[in-house]
Amino acid sequence: MTQHNYNEWTIDLDARNFVGKSVEVKFLAIENQTKEASPSGGRLEGAWETAPNRKLTIPTDLQRGGTLVYELGQAFFPFDNQRFAGTLIPVFSLRSKGSFGVGDFGDLRQMIDWVAQTGQRLLQVLPINDTTSTHTWTDSYPYSCISVFALHPQYADLRQLPALKDSKRRKQFETLQKELNALPQMDYERVNKAKNDYLQAIFEQEKEQILSSKAFKTFFRDNEQWLVPYAQYCLLRDQTKSVDFTRWKGHETWHEADRKALSSPRTKAFRDVAFYYYVQFVLNTQMKAVHDHARQKGVILKGDIPIGVSRVGCDVWMEPRYFNMDGQAGAPPDDFSADGQNWGFPTYNWDEMLKDGCQWWVRRFQNMSQFFDAYRIDHVLGFFRIWEIPMPQESGLTGQFSPALGLSTEEINARGICNEIDSLFLIDHRDPEKRHPRINAQQTDGYGRLSPWEREAFNRLYDDYFYHRNNQFWYGEAMKKLSRLVQATRMLVCAEDLGMVPECVQWVMNELRILSLELQSMPKEPGVRFGELSRNPYRSVCTISSHDTPTLRMWWDENWERAQAYYNQMLHKDGPAPHPMPDWLARDIIAAHLASPSMVCVIALQDWLAIDEHLRLKDASAERVNIPANPRHYWRYRMHLNIEELIGCDGFSNAVAQLVALNGR
Repeated sequence: MTQHNYNEWTIDLDARNFVGKSVEVKFLAIENQTKEASPSGGRLEGAWETAPNRKLTIPTDLQRGGTLVYELGQAFFPFDNQRFAGTLIPVFSLRSKGSFGVGDFGDLRQMIDWVAQTGQRLLQVLPINDTTSTHTWTDSYPYSCISVFALHPQYADLRQLPALKDSKRRKQFETLQKELNALPQMDYERVNKAKNDYLQAIFEQEKEQILSSKAFKTFFRDNEQWLVPYAQYCLLRDQTKSVDFTRWKGHETWHEADRKALSSPRTKAFRDVAFYYYVQFVLNTQMKAVHDHARQKGVILKGDIPIGVSRVGCDVWMEPRYFNMDGQAGAPPDDFSADGQNWGFPTYNWDEMLKDGCQWWVRRFQNMSQFFDAYRIDHVLGFFRIWEIPMPQESGLTGQFSPALGLSTEEINARGICNEIDSLFLIDHRDPEKRHPRINAQQTDGYGRLSPWEREAFNRLYDDYFYHRNNQFWYGEAMKKLSRLVQATRMLVCAEDLGMVPECVQWVMNELRILSLELQSMPKEPGVRFGELSRNPYRSVCTISSHDTPTLRMWWDENWERAQAYYNQMLHKDGPAPHPMPDWLARDIIAAHLASPSMVCVIALQDWLAIDEHLRLKDASAERVNIPANPRHYWRYRMHLNIEELIGCDGFSNAVAQLVALNGR
């Protein structure tokens, strides 16, 4: 067979020999591609598929010269399940000697080298899409992108661009680079202004050559569908100094009629937006090169797909029919936030999206496959149902699941609840005849006023609604969407499936072979304090901390009683748990996670560094990436050492490589 694409193999057979027949086939894997399979005892040597023979039927009416295509999908060989180790680090958190105050795609390439050097097979990052709305630090939130296709300009590696011919400006930027890169955290506003100024200067210097190049023209042709509206959006945003597109006179929404002028190099309209085309061309070229480098190093790059988009972003401006602007996506109360979360994103109009086979999502996933081999679906529960908060409410406690099978007043009465209905239930956002139990209703005054038997009746209804009533309905909703999306690319699909997880989530993920997320500190079994790592499913991603949780060292010290219980019960160690966490203890915990059955074990870089007391950051609290309970958190964490220093720390890298190898990864 011939490798047609990455992990795609093809073969051409002469159908004339099989017309009107049913042919049985099976795959055979040969260890060395230069070695021909040879008969041995009547059988070919190598690894045969363990699945039953595949049957291909060649119809009798196949015309001469016609072509029949079969897609056979996954091959099943008797190999042991492979398990990989990986590292999680946001791109903006990377630091090298030459970066410009923020991690960039050049730094990402260097980080791949360290991952490969330590025997790891995967590098996971946070979303890398453009989030530029206000040009202030509030844009640092990587899960509120203004375009699901455009990459963030801050990730451009300026070292890969031509040098500025103006020596005075060149020296000014060199001085600024050293100043910004020496900061302990990212200064989002100064960094992005500096990078934008540099990119503007290079564009003015090189634009004639770049815009006429074959590479740029190919990029423009392949990405024109989203690139042209995005560039006009950016121009209008910067001209009006606002992303409130309802006030962009004459441009309140994207006009397809504008595309022709914006696409023709001879027009003023094109020249006005060409800078934005250029920046995306640079980013696209650099990130594709990073992806190629990762594949050469045998490292899987894993991206992140946010569940929402900015309500003032280009996607909403361009295709508003896909979004419900009267709703806001969020999450019900959980370990991250007792009052729930309001992310502010518009909710999706799935009825409209399904009309064209979810093409917006398919395009999004296929675009992402240019840069990644695996991806994490942020808040996969949103494909089953989203926690929707009506505009203009702010509290996550005012939300309800949408879609969901609401209850009529008659059904509520029939379940034994006749009092305090208005305080225990919320009216459906779109159907006033239906109601939904208020989240945490047991904590309201109305619940306290119920009789004992009414409380019991309400508790039964509450549990049934959130965990049973909607199971089949939500299963159907998710399958309509996710089944299309996971088949859109060859990328490995992983999901963040934490929170109020109904039983149907596991049904869908098993059916579609989506990897679950397993955190020992957040077990999915009710009433269990710590998960048993040995019980992790193979088709899962095991981790210790994520961008939304405290790092391992922070978690250990924030609750000494919990740490003591973990020390005795999960690590089976006697005596008092040591504080702060020593490096040997961090090493033991990481080793236990690496030994789990999970296909992938991803360790945050901060947690890897915890195994070396001489190398890790002294202040553990400075390692946290995000605090979900704070909607205005400043995302600015950066590594405290350079990647060059990391690669040069042979003792640390060898310790990581040893942990990976000893645990079969």
